[in-house]
Amino acid sequence: MLVAVLMVAAVVSGILAATHEEALAPQGRRGWAIIIAYWVFTVPVAFEMAAGGIWDLLRIEYVRVVLTHLGYPLYLIYILGIPKIPCAFVLLLPRLPRLKEWAYAGAFFNYAGAAASHLLMRDATGSWLGPLVLAAFTIASWALRPAGRRLGRGAPATRTGAVTWAVPVLIAVAMVAVSLATLPKGAPPQ
Repeated sequence: MLVAVLMVAAVVSGILAATHEEALAPQGRRGWAIIIAYWVFTVPVAFEMAAGGIWDLLRIEYVRVVLTHLGYPLYLIYILGIPKIPCAFVLLLPRLPRLKEWAYAGAFFNYAGAAASHLLMRDATGSWLGPLVLAAFTIASWALRPAGRRLGRGAPATRTGAVTWAVPVLIAVAMVAVSLATLPKGAPPQ
């Protein structure tokens, strides 16, 4: 329940913050639909990155069991976990288009690799479907990102106020806090 409330609050906050960022301000119904879809796809990816990074760095049993099952060494937890937290922040923050490209690529490779690993181990559908859906969400978020968050042909840099920076930072901090509050206990269900 806590995660669902956070996700809805984050989507609404992101949409409202977009109205304060000149390059993101939606124009017309289509513009509003795109900005809403952008935040609906971006928030779950950012939340999973934050939660995954926290869970990896804490080396919780759930993560250790999954990595061992897949045949990966446990030190991979740190290699994957450390960049996940900055990825979550970068996806939510305004501007930073080059970092966003790297964050999107890292998120996609993380999810596609997880899905492929579970498929190759012939795991149940539930094991690989989640990462595959998150890979699709990552692609959708990337494709729907507003001009001010794109590399190269995006809109020129415009004024971004404190709200457009504070809201995403607060959302990301809340995601980290909820990740800590909702740590799974024990190994994943079989």
